[in-house]
Amino acid sequence: MTTWGRSALVGAWLASVALSVSAQSVAMTGSMGSKALLVVDGGAPKALAAGETHRGVKVVAVRADQVTVEVGGKRQTVDLGGAPVSIGGGGGGSGGTQIVLTASSGGHFVTSGSINGRATQFMVDTGATSVALSADEARRMGINYEQGERGQGSTANGVIPIWRVTLKSLRIQDVEVYGVEAVVVPSGMPHVLLGNSFLTRFQMKRENDMLTLTRRF
Repeated sequence: MTTWGRSALVGAWLASVALSVSAQSVAMTGSMGSKALLVVDGGAPKALAAGETHRGVKVVAVRADQVTVEVGGKRQTVDLGGAPVSIGGGGGGSGGTQIVLTASSGGHFVTSGSINGRATQFMVDTGATSVALSADEARRMGINYEQGERGQGSTANGVIPIWRVTLKSLRIQDVEVYGVEAVVVPSGMPHVLLGNSFLTRFQMKRENDMLTLTRRF
């Protein structure tokens, strides 16, 4: 076997170990008859019926507004439209210290999570000073951003107004961080940008298409 082949096998083994010991983030975004539309670890939505398994998450029962899933022998109910639920792994709740993300086909690290308990989608952006979200997304989450500090931001299209706010909580998988600085912009955005006001609280390590964030203390 070539050195490259051995490296690929080792990388695959390490990835499988990481998945087996890390908690899985699961969100229900919809239903299709007897199937639930699930987002696992920020991946693409997948329609699954009872008895089917995707990325280590087994669907046990499907209802119109919730689904029961099982990971590593642990069962959890996930509500439609609710914040992603962390299941499995060695820990639980919001006391985790490590986030493991896998790059999408476009090379971006996209994941589901929540802000102030409301589900949303994030994209890692190491070039962004702060977490950034659109005004529409801020309103959906009940953030009264217009009471925040007003400023200006420079974009490729010129200068735009921004509002600086502090998020009560930001959660990804089983890691929750409090008091995160963020900016709200008037233009629409497909994701909430996960900028350095969040990322600098972690040590970042990238190996191929896997990004590991380990919380600093």
